[in-house]
Amino acid sequence: MENENRNSLDLGYANLDLDRKRRTGAGEVIFGQSKDSEQIAGILTGFWNSGEKNVLVTRIDEEKAEAVKALLAGHSLADRFQYFPDARIALLGQNAPADGLGPIAVVTGGTSDIPVAEEAARTAEFLGNDVIRVYDVGVAGIHRLFDKLELIRSAKVVIAIAGMEGALASVVGGLVSAPVIAVPTSVGYGASFGGISALLSMLNSCASGVSVVNIDNGFGAGYQASMINHMK
Repeated sequence: MENENRNSLDLGYANLDLDRKRRTGAGEVIFGQSKDSEQIAGILTGFWNSGEKNVLVTRIDEEKAEAVKALLAGHSLADRFQYFPDARIALLGQNAPADGLGPIAVVTGGTSDIPVAEEAARTAEFLGNDVIRVYDVGVAGIHRLFDKLELIRSAKVVIAIAGMEGALASVVGGLVSAPVIAVPTSVGYGASFGGISALLSMLNSCASGVSVVNIDNGFGAGYQASMINHMK
């Protein structure tokens, strides 16, 4: 049975925070990885019925997204549900209008880092930011980074995403004046230890202005970048 008050909605399996947007500036985001399709559909419906028309669902695979959409069929919100397989993100409603200080650049070392990058980019766009995507410019062919350097320098925040040894964040941090958010990925050969090597390299960066989020945490990087980009 639903139990609702001004700040929350208790669905039994989930207690929806209806006050998060007022407190933090961004509504609650659904982590879809460990939830089944019925739970996600119920949470989306709960938010919709409570007046929250724009909701992000992260870490949801295509099969589960299709199941959620089928469960929403016949409801007025069904046509407002879309899925982005490259980011493993679903969106109910639409992105907030882009009203940050400037664009956010999402930069990857390799093509294999793009799923994490797209999670960061889609999150930042949902929160009201223009995003510049600069992919596959890692240090193994560093001239590729220099070719895009002026574009990257036009951003107010840079998200640097890399696996292997994670050197990209340090290099970018030494070339731009904007804050750099480093995202280690689990991409790499055996000695990369599932992203731990990149994480430790980024944490030990000698470049000033580099902060680090957890392994594969594109969502956290996109959210943090948006907060910085809206500090007026």
